[in-house]
Amino acid sequence: LGGPTWDFQLGRRDSTTASLSAANNDLPGPSLDLSALISAFAKKGFTAHEIVTLSGAHTIGQSGCRFFRNRIYNEKNINTKFATLRKSNCPRTSGDNNLTPFDVTSPVLFDNAYFGDLVIKKGLLHSNHNSSTMVPLTLRSSLTTSAKQLSS
Repeated sequence: LGGPTWDFQLGRRDSTTASLSAANNDLPGPSLDLSALISAFAKKGFTAHEIVTLSGAHTIGQSGCRFFRNRIYNEKNINTKFATLRKSNCPRTSGDNNLTPFDVTSPVLFDNAYFGDLVIKKGLLHSNHNSSTMVPLTLRSSLTTSAKQLSS
């Protein structure tokens, strides 16, 4: 996948036992707005900078149509060519499980293109998209710092 490498400890730090239901409990949803996203992650101890850094994992991920359909058909703060392209794989009323990459620029590389996509209104999920009118200065600063760290 390219990108940087680092050593880390495996496993979760928030539990001593494995539980599928606990792992999938209270996950922030794809349609959350910025304040709800910050609040949901703050409950788990994340700072705004850490939320932005975590969202960078979407550089190599995909989403099912059902999670972004509303964004591409109804939201106005989205690149229109990007939305039109996504509609070709996500019909208005079917294809819930059709997959689309979060990162349209380099979907199989671990790089910072995902952050660049967000800046030009190509965020696939509502919760991914951070427009300049929604994002507080501190979070925009974190976004810039995270993108620079991934590129080095």
